Amino acid sequence: MEQDIQQIQNIVDILNEFAVNYGFQVFGAIIILLIGWQVSRWVAKAVLKVCDRAGLDITLAKFFAGIAKTLIIIFVAIVALGKFGITITPLIAALGAVAFGSTLALQGPLSNYGSGLTIILTRPFIVGDTIRIQEVTGIVEEIKLAYTWLRTEDGELITIPNNKIVGEILHNTYEYLIVESTIGIAYESDTEQAVAVILKVLEEFSEVPSEPGPQVGIEGFGDSSINIGVRYWVPTKQYYQLMYQVNQKIYSALKDANIVIPFPRQDVHLVNNV
Repeated sequence: MEQDIQQIQNIVDILNEFAVNYGFQVFGAIIILLIGWQVSRWVAKAVLKVCDRAGLDITLAKFFAGIAKTLIIIFVAIVALGKFGITITPLIAALGAVAFGSTLALQGPLSNYGSGLTIILTRPFIVGDTIRIQEVTGIVEEIKLAYTWLRTEDGELITIPNNKIVGEILHNTYEYLIVESTIGIAYESDTEQAVAVILKVLEEFSEVPSEPGPQVGIEGFGDSSINIGVRYWVPTKQYYQLMYQVNQKIYSALKDANIVIPFPRQDVHLVNNV
């Protein structure tokens, strides 16, 4: 029992000695870290505002803000370590060795960061663009150093590692997607009237941009119909919704104009050899 009490007393003495010798250093280091953290946040916000005024896109702005914040935190950490009399030269050497070993062990994950930096600097797409990469289509919601977030029309959030983007074929339609459809009308119908009716319907939709404008014309000739090709752009977020609405309006307008949409048919002739 006395031995246990003596051990506890020794621990208390060590803690008291540490508090006397290093208490102010610890308190000072904590204050420095808290102030540095707050300053780094202020500086990051200031960098974002400056980039916004300069007209830089949000991806580059966040990248520069992140660098500024990280540098300040590193500087503050070095100052805080100095409160304990710790020199940073051996620490930097140790970190260098660890970084070299980590590079060999984590080549895959680290390549995401290199690819992310390439995307940020070359800007093949920015936040808000609609892209298709590896059969995945969505609106770019955020670009990080390691990965990119896409939001589909269904609201799904897709995370793509950046090394899966760089070097791949990338389709960037920016904020719009094109709708392509074919409408068959009877050979007896007036094609010019049909084209005019379809264009008028498209003009009624404010979401369909005038530049580039819709394209409507004869696409081909089928067995029982003249095929009218229709091409127009719609906002990605409303792709299916607008396509369905436009199709309904076109059908109703053609019907009101007495333009027939035929169905496939075959004429069978019976030959009597008797």
